[in-house]
Amino acid sequence: MCCLNRPFDDWAQERVRLEGDSVLAILERVRTGEWQLISSEAIAVELEKMRNLEKKTSILSLLALATQMQDINPTVEERSQQLEGFGFGLFDSFHLACAEATGADIFLSTDDRLLKTARRYASQLKVAISNPVVWLIQVLQG
Repeated sequence: MCCLNRPFDDWAQERVRLEGDSVLAILERVRTGEWQLISSEAIAVELEKMRNLEKKTSILSLLALATQMQDINPTVEERSQQLEGFGFGLFDSFHLACAEATGADIFLSTDDRLLKTARRYASQLKVAISNPVVWLIQVLQG
């Protein structure tokens, strides 16, 4: 969710601007069909809690690009509990479990706490996790 929010955050800080630009560049490749965006029931649940209606509407328009939707099922719930045990937050654990269930190549986040925990448990995760700026640079450099 933090990546979906980033293009609509205040770009006064350089980091936010770089992450927002990277997310928009990634979404452009999604629009052209080069890459796929995967959504999930976890995203839908978190989005329902969002109070900023303008930002919520903008994020919903981005999610219209998603080509796949992962439901929260018993397998996802069980994996989410395991991920919580590693130290991921409740929503983060559901987002990660959904990404793993879909076989996603990459899970992008701007959340430093999530990224730090992911580095610590990388060998136990079934999806690569990166900041969008770092990942986009790696992809563009080949």
